[in-house]
Amino acid sequence: MLEVKNLKTQIDTNEGIVQAVDGVSFTVRAGETLGIVGESGSGKSVLANSIMQLNPNPPTFYPEGEILFEGSNLLKLSEKQLRKIRGNEIGMIFQDPMSSLNPVFKVGAQLVEAILTHQKMSRKDAKALAIELLKDVGIPDAERRMDDYPHHFSGGMRQRVLIAIALAGNPKLLIADEPTTALDVTIQAQILELMKGIQKKYGTAIILISHDLGVISQMAEKVLVMYSGRIVEKGSVNDIFYRTSMPYTWSLLRSLPRLDGVEHERLISIEGQPPNLVSPPKGCNFHPRCPFATEKCLEIDPELMPRKEGHWVACILTEQEFEAEKQRLESADREEVL
Repeated sequence: MLEVKNLKTQIDTNEGIVQAVDGVSFTVRAGETLGIVGESGSGKSVLANSIMQLNPNPPTFYPEGEILFEGSNLLKLSEKQLRKIRGNEIGMIFQDPMSSLNPVFKVGAQLVEAILTHQKMSRKDAKALAIELLKDVGIPDAERRMDDYPHHFSGGMRQRVLIAIALAGNPKLLIADEPTTALDVTIQAQILELMKGIQKKYGTAIILISHDLGVISQMAEKVLVMYSGRIVEKGSVNDIFYRTSMPYTWSLLRSLPRLDGVEHERLISIEGQPPNLVSPPKGCNFHPRCPFATEKCLEIDPELMPRKEGHWVACILTEQEFEAEKQRLESADREEVL
């Protein structure tokens, strides 16, 4: 359904050209869920907006790559052609439900407007469909809530409204950018179950963007790990969470609490800050923060290469070298705790 080939998204700033997305390639099939993870500033949201062509232009431009949606290159389409795809073919759930809804219009009016934009029907039919969509996303007393303003809804309910708006055009692909941010864990679970139900009911493909690895592990079938605008590891959920051979992914996982972890196990954050994307470091972008770094890492910029079928890693370490160093570091951590 979607194929991104060597996509480069650059932003012209006063400090220089920001390499926000740097040579990213991946595919999404019908009915599939793809998870994209990484720290803040890794390029996840810029990538999502690149697919939807929502990055402001200028200063954003695309020097290389293709974004093929059912065979059409979105980078070559006019704004008029893109409007027919946004909402109708590709829907998007934005990160902040409060700022994504207009506070001065009733929720029902915003949902009806979205339906009329993407579907040819009377306003009466659009209102009936809007009520049905609100019911689908789990909002009780949907007909009465149509007349409420966004501030009358909780954060979780506003997120449900955004999902309803994203579904207004019955899209084939749904991009969810941090859909559970700032929600408590109970509401998070409800939103994730809602998305699973929508996918089952409509057969929608989903790109789920999150910094929460727990959310990705529950929802996705395939995972991309992004760092400094690049994919540094991609594979199945099992590859990423249980057979990772990428130091950055391992460092992310080491910073998370685990129910099956060793008693008194210490959580270790990744030291330092992500690199400046105007002037990234020589060699591997992660080497200034990497506990596995060697002298070669300062010189060699590793390409994303296959380790086995479906599992790709951008690191010069072999799988055996990674495992040996990982065991040494984990052993040192346990000794320090004891």
